Amino acid sequence: MNESRKTIEVKVERTIAASPGEVFDAWLDPKTPGNPWNMADKLLLNPHVDGFFYWLIKGNSHYGRFTEVERPGRIQHTWMSRSTLGEETTVTVTFKKQGEDTVMTLVHSGIPDTDAGRGHEKGWNYFLDIFPEQFGKVSPKEK
Repeated sequence: MNESRKTIEVKVERTIAASPGEVFDAWLDPKTPGNPWNMADKLLLNPHVDGFFYWLIKGNSHYGRFTEVERPGRIQHTWMSRSTLGEETTVTVTFKKQGEDTVMTLVHSGIPDTDAGRGHEKGWNYFLDIFPEQFGKVSPKEK
């Protein structure tokens, strides 16, 4: 193909009733439901700069390398899978204090503009709908 590859970006944001440090730690803890690592059928996870991850779920392999790990504010890593057509994409997760809560923003950029690529929005929303529930204080309107 000679045409330049079109990409999309997915942005998902949630307000979580916990401090940025608590949310950051829970996002990287495979024991915490709602983060992707928790749902893995097989997981290798080394969340340090230049550390790799391998995540197998329902027969689909995902892998990447951590490029930024700055507790409690920011995590960035590459993300590759069949759904990215083997292309390296970037996931950036930020944790910003807002009163007693944390605004968690996940941005996945460089995703191929294909049906499989667009599926990442559904996937990230799935995880971020479950993840805040681990902190116990979900406001009634969000239930």
